[in-house]
Amino acid sequence: MYLALEGLPALGKSELLSVVRLYYPQRVVVFPELVKEIAERGKIDLFRERARLNEAIWAELPRRERAIRDALACGKTVIAESHLGVHAAYASALGDRAFLDAFARQEKNLLWPDRFLRLSAPISLSLQRQEARGDPRYAVPGDVLEKMLARLDLWHAERAHVLEFLDADRAPATVIADLAAKAGLAYQPQAREGILPYLLLLGRPAAGKSELIQFLTQLPPDERAQAYHVGRVRVVDDFPLLWKKFVEDDLWERVSRGRLHSRRAGENYAVSDDHLWPFLVLALGEELLRHPALAGETVIVEFARGGPTAYRDALALLPVPALRDGAILYLDVPFEESWRRNVARYDRARREGILTHSVPHEEMERTYADDDWASLAPGGEGYVKAQGMRIPCVTVPNTPEPITRDDFARRFAPSLQALWRLARAR
Repeated sequence: MYLALEGLPALGKSELLSVVRLYYPQRVVVFPELVKEIAERGKIDLFRERARLNEAIWAELPRRERAIRDALACGKTVIAESHLGVHAAYASALGDRAFLDAFARQEKNLLWPDRFLRLSAPISLSLQRQEARGDPRYAVPGDVLEKMLARLDLWHAERAHVLEFLDADRAPATVIADLAAKAGLAYQPQAREGILPYLLLLGRPAAGKSELIQFLTQLPPDERAQAYHVGRVRVVDDFPLLWKKFVEDDLWERVSRGRLHSRRAGENYAVSDDHLWPFLVLALGEELLRHPALAGETVIVEFARGGPTAYRDALALLPVPALRDGAILYLDVPFEESWRRNVARYDRARREGILTHSVPHEEMERTYADDDWASLAPGGEGYVKAQGMRIPCVTVPNTPEPITRDDFARRFAPSLQALWRLARAR
């Protein structure tokens, strides 16, 4: 596929395409703006040396078209910065009849893109960015831009081109993502050896799951992969889904329909409908099926459950790929310690003015006083059975609470290495 990215000056065409070229080197060939490349190579003034510029364009064009055809023949996606239709629109705005006459004769014989993309923004933004760029060689005044843009729009309309727009007045990351999507580019991370695709991180509330995730996320990628067998971290957590249900109940209460899933418990909430727990596991499963682990990625599935068949029931509902390719790390914290940390976390958050989501005491006692992990994995290390599969598991006593980087490393590097060995041997 051959695409052209057009747009007003200084909106970021060159910068965006340099990122695309860097991140998709095997799939994309980027061609810089032909007119600008010729002007810089020949030290041609774009506005005062039109005849010399035009001669150089027509001389260079066959070589450029051959290079594009060669790249397309190799199965590459070609993205060119601008195209001769834009230069013709500038020529019209500047009264350059010589180029326009030659363009009219040659246009039907030229190699044109399959798709036209335009970085779109107000002319005022282009002028601001031109000033910030500080390069007078390519500064185009507003009146010329108005004429050029009107002529370019007419040129596209007369030829019934489908012109796709990318709003350039947005955060850079958003514009880059939009450009990649329109070009059909999906980034493929480099695969790493020795990575757990899925890590089910289980344990009572405040057992240290979030702290472990934070520790892993902050490690250098190579160290995280080699010492912990964890790749680029993506977290799938059922707590935001649970909290959304609580907030929805608040809204139902405000419209006099009553709460559906929860009841108020002081400044927090308690679950009143136990069907919510399997619902949340199924919702996690839907997320995992929609967005499975990518190469080089570890999806950490974090949740807490309690009751005589809590984790057995949860594992029976998770999708097969997460169990077949995953492993379980259970953080073992006594109920009393879980409650202590839960209260401490709540108090710290209150002092710092952060929204809290600690579990109220009645919920802790009713739901999390006991769970079935010890009966599922009585040896603490080995395999648990679910849906006919053997899932590697390691239980980590997580007391006292790890504080320093060394605390985390001493406790969790051996555990995750053991988990990896079990995963390889399953």
